[in-house]
Amino acid sequence: MTDESIRSDIAELRRRRALTEDAARAEAVDKRHRSGGRTARENVGDLIDDGSWVEWGRYAVAAQRLRRDHDDLIARTPADGIVAGMATVDAQPTAVLAYDYTVLAGTQGMRGHKKTDRMFDVIERTGVPVVFFAEGGGGRPSDTDIPLVSALDAESFALWAGLSGRAPRISIVNGSCFAGNAVIAGCSDFIIATESASIGMAGPAMIAGGGLGQFSAEEIGPVAVQGPNGVVDVVVADEAEAVAVARRLLSYFRGTVDGWSAEDQEPLREVVPESSRTAFDTLPVITRLADRDSVTVLRAKFAPELITALARIEGRPVGIIANNSLHMAGTITGAASDKASRFVQLCDSFGLPMISLLDTPGYMVGPDQEAQALVRHCSRLLIAGAAMTVPTVAVVLRRAYGLGAQAMCFGSLRAPLMTMAWPGATLGAMGPEGAVRLAARKELEAIADPAERESRVRALTAALHESSKAFNAAEVFELDDVVDPADTRTAIALVLASAGPSRGSGRFVDAW
Repeated sequence: MTDESIRSDIAELRRRRALTEDAARAEAVDKRHRSGGRTARENVGDLIDDGSWVEWGRYAVAAQRLRRDHDDLIARTPADGIVAGMATVDAQPTAVLAYDYTVLAGTQGMRGHKKTDRMFDVIERTGVPVVFFAEGGGGRPSDTDIPLVSALDAESFALWAGLSGRAPRISIVNGSCFAGNAVIAGCSDFIIATESASIGMAGPAMIAGGGLGQFSAEEIGPVAVQGPNGVVDVVVADEAEAVAVARRLLSYFRGTVDGWSAEDQEPLREVVPESSRTAFDTLPVITRLADRDSVTVLRAKFAPELITALARIEGRPVGIIANNSLHMAGTITGAASDKASRFVQLCDSFGLPMISLLDTPGYMVGPDQEAQALVRHCSRLLIAGAAMTVPTVAVVLRRAYGLGAQAMCFGSLRAPLMTMAWPGATLGAMGPEGAVRLAARKELEAIADPAERESRVRALTAALHESSKAFNAAEVFELDDVVDPADTRTAIALVLASAGPSRGSGRFVDAW
């Protein structure tokens, strides 16, 4: 068909459509590339399957007709700075939204809010997962076409928060993400951030306006802060890696996959040191138990004494929590309890079975810890565990002591469908040495010689350690089984298979 034969309305459609594409905005696109970033449409295109895009609000422009020429609005504010639509990602329906930093610094305009409101309604009705590229500077004060005083009646934030537990929501942040944009990220189930990201509840202008000082964007919530403090789930090098991680996270919420493979399980027999005082890394245990290349660790630098990870076992997506004795001896700190309880909520809400790998001396205690509201923080994991509806399995790798171990078992050794231990494991109401010093206090005080006293402590501790062994716990049926570490994966897979599919609770997931 020649250009002369195209109807005028179709020609106008093509002209207007072309004006919304990156090719029509070479200067803005080039500036974005020079800063090391990609455009919103480039990110969307990288994420979705070719030819699958259906867009909402493509022709919206900024609500600034009173102060800008119409053609200028079309040319410089396409889609009002937010690309939104539906597509398939790895052949599965997915909603995708992306603030466009090349349009008014990715700020949230009033028509942009109408678009997000519309998309959130569509997402709620369809239940599809969401990927949201959240970079941007927050609310936009320069819109003039809509009468406003406070704009506090905008519904986008309530609608987005209301999707918690209804659809998996992944936010990707590159560069500056402040105020309203940061709230979008903060309400998400997952935050993926590039190393250049800064995430804050206010940007430089708002902070300065509040008389709180002058700061550059890079000084406000950089990833160097937001990774270790737990705000960010996964830190990546750039937007391309962020898209790859988003695609991986989406895959955990799409059911069992075929074609899995596993590592040799026999090395698990040697992974735990024979000495209970020798620390070891639990992550290699997780990666070996799980299907090959299926593990994604979340919040890795926050409360590293406890690992949270998504993975698969025989193709089935699972959530895994595991103590890590390389940090704080694997104790359950207040931060670790927060980390684990939120992860339990997330897995339960979306129907992911959970596996707990124990090697903990219990809760981290003492006056300094109590000053940080330890009682409340540590209780969160017990409450989250008690509310779970998905099938669970617990494995005592080495140590399981006190209330911390009970919390790791979601409340009790009886709470999981199966609680098993490796043959070198020990269990107790508290660590053996602490129990000896408490129970034999009068006997020990009667021994005048310090060396003799400590020798007696060691002897009593060794005896109690012997009685705390997993086989003794199994003999009184506190444990369901003592297993060869090399058989653990098979046992977990069989138990979860017997439980069948899990729909999940659909409850909201706490932001923290």
